[in-house]
Amino acid sequence: MTSLEVSAQNEESGPGGYAAARLLLLHEKERSGPPRRAALARLTDDWLAGLFAAAAPPRGTALVAVGGYGRSELSPRSDLDLLLLHDGTADKAAIAALADRIWYPVWDLGLALDHSVRTPAEARATAADDLKVHLGLLDARPLAGDAGLVAALRTTVLADWRNQAPRRLPELDALCRERAERAGELQFLLEPDLKEARGGLRDAQALRAVAASWLADAPREGLDRARRALLDARDALHLATGRATDRLALQEQDAVAAELGLLDADTLLREVYEAARTISYATDVTWREVNRVLKARSARPRLRSLLGGRTGGKPPVERTPLAEGVVEMDGEVVLARTARPERDPVLPLRAAAAAAQSGLPLSPHAVRRLAATAKPLPVPWPAEAREELVTLLGAGEATVPVWEALEAEGIVTRLLPDWERVRCRPQRNPVHTWTVDRHLVETAVRAASLTRRVGRPDLLLVAALLHDIGKGWPGDHSVAGETIARDLAARVGFDRTDTATVATAVRHHLLLVETATRRDLDDPATVQAVATAVGTLGTLELLHALTEADALATGPAAWSSWRASLIADLVKRVAGVLAGEPLPDPEAAAPSAEQERLAIEALRTGEPVLALHTRDEHAAAPDDSAPDDSPSGEAAPEPVGVELVIALPDRPGVLPAVAGVLALHRLTVRAADLRAVDLPTGLGSGSVLVLDWRVAAEYGSLPEAARLRADLVRALDGSLDIPARLAEREAAYPRRRGLAAPPPRVTVAAADSRLATVIEVRAQDAPGLLHRIGRALEGAAVRVRSAHVSTLGANAVDTLYVTRPDGSLLPPEEAVDLARTLETALG
Repeated sequence: MTSLEVSAQNEESGPGGYAAARLLLLHEKERSGPPRRAALARLTDDWLAGLFAAAAPPRGTALVAVGGYGRSELSPRSDLDLLLLHDGTADKAAIAALADRIWYPVWDLGLALDHSVRTPAEARATAADDLKVHLGLLDARPLAGDAGLVAALRTTVLADWRNQAPRRLPELDALCRERAERAGELQFLLEPDLKEARGGLRDAQALRAVAASWLADAPREGLDRARRALLDARDALHLATGRATDRLALQEQDAVAAELGLLDADTLLREVYEAARTISYATDVTWREVNRVLKARSARPRLRSLLGGRTGGKPPVERTPLAEGVVEMDGEVVLARTARPERDPVLPLRAAAAAAQSGLPLSPHAVRRLAATAKPLPVPWPAEAREELVTLLGAGEATVPVWEALEAEGIVTRLLPDWERVRCRPQRNPVHTWTVDRHLVETAVRAASLTRRVGRPDLLLVAALLHDIGKGWPGDHSVAGETIARDLAARVGFDRTDTATVATAVRHHLLLVETATRRDLDDPATVQAVATAVGTLGTLELLHALTEADALATGPAAWSSWRASLIADLVKRVAGVLAGEPLPDPEAAAPSAEQERLAIEALRTGEPVLALHTRDEHAAAPDDSAPDDSPSGEAAPEPVGVELVIALPDRPGVLPAVAGVLALHRLTVRAADLRAVDLPTGLGSGSVLVLDWRVAAEYGSLPEAARLRADLVRALDGSLDIPARLAEREAAYPRRRGLAAPPPRVTVAAADSRLATVIEVRAQDAPGLLHRIGRALEGAAVRVRSAHVSTLGANAVDTLYVTRPDGSLLPPEEAVDLARTLETALG
């Protein structure tokens, strides 16, 4: 017994003595993790036992710890789960008085208490009706009183659990699934709930319950370590926040990491994700085994009836060949009896590919045997191994559980050593749904549905798997990834030409989407730069498919019909350059018939003229795409936005006025092209400014053109105070709590454009951002040729093509000064 525990007893088990000893224990730096949880449980045991004894309990009573406290796993702010058990012979008033003398001191200390008073029969009846109560009683532990009474209850509760397992385990499985739907997957959440999320402490408890049923057991390798890691993280979270919380919020992660002695919040998340992945994999394997056993049990009576009551031994288990050394047995992929992993280095990939192609799980016993005995592959890999890897990646959704099985036993890292750096690596950008490694697998899954669009499906799948492999290294992940992908492609056995193609795809996997959404596609320098980087038509089609797969695997905010249309337009232009077609001169392009008509009307009336056109998905689809090439389950075609054409006599303040009006009407600006149209002298004198905008409604329907025009007129004549209206709207909504947004950053982009100077603005997305940018540009006396807006989550990247008033490019010094002016204005 420790000095702290003795001090608690020496103060007559009073709440003050316990509270002081508890406080000292929680702040002992040299004792943490399991030792501290066990010591806290012992300290609490002694205090509660003292309260029980001081209350002069009647015969046939006992105080019992259940749930987490029953397992002696007390975190600093854990609830105390207590059961006052009695045999029913004592007076009810005496039992109630005993309960009060225990419960009230606990409440007086401010400790959370989950309590009940029951006889053994009542406890069994309640457990039969309430699964959570039954689970808590499985961990019942006597604290004080009649130990025989508690032992008898434990025996009957465990017997009930085992006898009722065929009914209760499916109920527990459904409860776990419902909780996973509600709380998400711990291993992918930026702010995970350590207890409720899938792969968390609740699932670890469920695995203990399954094992107690004797029906199935979880894979034990690493499971205790994973559970301990989550408990340690929860302890640190309680100490860092001073609250009984299980959610690892962003603002708490640095403090929790420091409490655990870890380098930083990313290291913390990675350890948490590793633990959650171990528990999730064990959960999948265990419930699969439970369902298999229950199915087999239910089939036996039917089999006996078919055999006329004869039970001459077990029926033979069918083994269906799938590949050399690989068979299907009882719904799983296992190794054939003749398989020799120690002589067959390709067997792990062959088994994995066969499982994925068959849509079957890979037996954990088979994976464990392969990990322990398989002969390493030679470097470079033989052709068969490379083909099996491509087959595995090309299986679509079925690839994911097979890949997870390989990862659980370390086979993936053995095959691809650089995988270790991205394994369980968090991605702080909320646009990303997955960790880096899972995102790579999901990208390969998406790419599998696009293989009909490329000449080399194998290169597409491998590039998809490796495109973010550089995120485990410092610096630009595309640059680092190019080197790693080159090494891995050569290791896998691709020749020099194919290796170079994979490396190029990894290096430029963001090129198409960043160019299409942030650059002026009418600028010949834009298209030529992409053509030079890509080099060949084959690489271009590979990048096109990889870009789509990458975005679809990132999350719903990363892909849209609008982005698809822009990328398809860019690919078409680049393909023309690679085929030797000349680029059109944007300066020589005449205004369209509609633009000229609107310009004439604006010149005649001296006021703005508007036209709205909806652009649909089919109009923007690439010429070579077919409906059956798109991923299954995709949503129906949707509008990619609205084209808004505005013509008005050229005058200062047009850009901020239009951007402000669109923001007031809750229209998101995606792109804006501005050009001056000089009309023939017979139509009048003067220049007309034509603005071609791509917009989309935040929600609801689009406003009427007449309302837009009326507000634009008011904005231009000064009667509509746009900044004030935007400020009022922003003030009407409470600010969300969370980390403060980083300051805006404005840079001069090296775009080699001969048409304009390119300024790139990165800032927190907010209503009226383009309006504020436009006001700052007007104040700097520069002219905007075009604007291209890209938004991912809370981050906006606005690219502006600007010139001097006479149309010339800004000298480097002026461009840098302009960037600083914009940064100051937005800050």
